[in-house]
Order: sequence, then structure tokens, then C-alpha cells
Amino acid sequence: MSPVKLTNRQQQVLWATVRHYIATAEPVGSEALVKEYNLSVSSATIRNAMGVLEKVGLLYQPHTSAGRIPSDSGYRIYVDQLITPSATFTTQVEQLLSDRLNRDDRSLEAMLRGAAQILATVSGYIALITMPQTYTTRLHHIQLVMVDPGRVMLIFVTDSYETHSALMELPAASDELESDTELLERELQLLSNFLNSQLRGKAIAELSMLDWGELGREFQRYGDFLKTVLTELSRRSQAPTSTQMMVNGLSEVMLQPEFSEVQQIQTIVHLLEDEQELILPLIFEPSSFEASGRRVVVRIGAENPLEPMRTCTLISSNYCKGSIPVGSVGVLGPTRMVYENAIALVEAAADYLSEALS
Repeated sequence: MSPVKLTNRQQQVLWATVRHYIATAEPVGSEALVKEYNLSVSSATIRNAMGVLEKVGLLYQPHTSAGRIPSDSGYRIYVDQLITPSATFTTQVEQLLSDRLNRDDRSLEAMLRGAAQILATVSGYIALITMPQTYTTRLHHIQLVMVDPGRVMLIFVTDSYETHSALMELPAASDELESDTELLERELQLLSNFLNSQLRGKAIAELSMLDWGELGREFQRYGDFLKTVLTELSRRSQAPTSTQMMVNGLSEVMLQPEFSEVQQIQTIVHLLEDEQELILPLIFEPSSFEASGRRVVVRIGAENPLEPMRTCTLISSNYCKGSIPVGSVGVLGPTRMVYENAIALVEAAADYLSEALS
């Protein structure tokens, strides 16, 4: 989908509509925006702008006679282009964490549970905090084996002799390589040897952060492929187990109108209690932060791959020990979320935990 270009007025109307809907949970009409926001234009002009926003899929009408509410795409533009995290809220949260949590407490688990409770209470959403990973796993051996000219099997062995494998697409090769499988196999063996010489003995946690910008000429075309390989290594070998996530705030989120019916919250509860291993790769995925260039990842509605979460937003950020991401902080709530505060909250908590661990 190509990016939607909005005029200043359309941006203002989208911003006001989202703000009003977040505050009231009621479909928004042009009169409400005229009354509550100083947009300096007539109700008819606002109605026209809302019509355009609906046409491009950023707003929709739940019923023919109702006002409009934001779609997932509308929230996405609101988050990416129309707001910044609240600096005031960040300061308040940092102060709250400092006042209520004891960093000198010998129990790290107690500190994380305390942080999850504060996040849930302050936000009104479900707080999720993963326990830090020890990351002692190191790479022992790596091999790239050709399956066909366009695909390879990545096989790697850790220092505890666990074996992992993944099927991966190769970057486009020259015609000569495409037609000569023997030559391609030799090149893959050279690449495997190169990777072993560079990576053997390194902690898996370091791998996705290595810089491959200075590769020798013979491996230049594999730059992006190597980044993918290392991300896959991290992902496959370091998925935390289901006992390692603190969950707090189910009672808070049940107060939200979106979860007023028992069945709506039951699917979320089932996911959090019985299928945590499905959520963990979403909340703690170091590569997604690097790929987006952001410290906080926001997954809105249908951007969440798990069906029960598609009416929700998941906001998460890694916390680190030194420069290595070891865990994650997140909040899960309805898409009708106070994003400025929720993003600031998650960012502040991640910073606090990084500092405490360091």
C-alpha cells in the first residue's frame, strides 16, 4: 500500500478525530470537533475532510448514521506522523519507578514484578515484562548447505551442542553462478569458512549487532544476506521460555469498554496464561528494533500476527545489559490507546531497567 499524503487540514482533522475517539470511545462527528478543537474551520469543511480520510481508509463509519472512528491505518499515521511521546509523562514515570522500586533489592524478579505492577496501574493496560536472558550461549559452528541455486539451509551448532537449522533465500547470483552449482557450492563453503573464522566463540546475543559494511569484495553481495542469517541465528537460539514473562493488569484492562464482554477478554487471558510462547517472539525481538531504527515498536491491530491481539495494540521496547538487549517491556491494550503516554511509559521503563541492570 503506497503511503497516504494528507494536507495540513486533513492531518489536523485526523489528529482531532483520533484524540476525541480515544477520550470518549464514541464515534466522532464534525460538530464534536468544531466544539472541542480549535480547528478554525466550519463544520462542513471538517465533514469534507473526514469524508476524504474515510475514502483513503484512515477513518470508517461503524453504522451508516454514526460518526467516524479511526482504522488501524489511521492510528498508524497518528502514531508515526502526528504525535511525539509525552516528555512530561516520561519524567513522571521515571520518578515513580525510582520512588517505588528498590534497585538494591537482591531479587531482580521482585523489581520486575514491581515495575509491571506500576506500568499496569499507570497505563490501565496489560503490562508485560520478560525476565532478562543470560545469553551465555555461544556459536560453535555454522554451515551453509545449498538446497537449490536460490536457497540454502543454514545449520548452526551452539557451544552446548544444540543444533538449529533454517531454510533461507540467497541473493540473486550472476548467470555464471546460477548455471554452475559446483561453483556456487564452493562459494558457499568459502562463505561458511569466513563466518566460522569471524563468529566462532561469539555470544549469540552479539551477532545481530555486528557491522558487515566492510566485507571483502568477494563477499560484497552477501551483505544483506549475512544480516538476515545473524538475525535468524539470534531468533532461533534465544527464544525465552514461557515461564519468563511477568503479566500484570488484566483487571485494569477489563475496565476498558472494548473488553466489557467476558468473551472478548477470555481469548486474551488464554493467550497470556497458556500460550505465552507465542507472544514472546513479538515482545522480545531485538532485530525488529534495529530494522525500524526505533527504540519502541508499536504493533497496531491487524499488524499483530496473533488473532486474539488484532483488536489490540502492543507497544514494546528492549532493555539492555550494557549494549546487549536482554529483555523487553511492553503494554497491551485496545487500539483506542493514549499513544503519547503509552510510548513514553514503555520507553521510560526500559531505560530504568537498563540502568538498574548496568
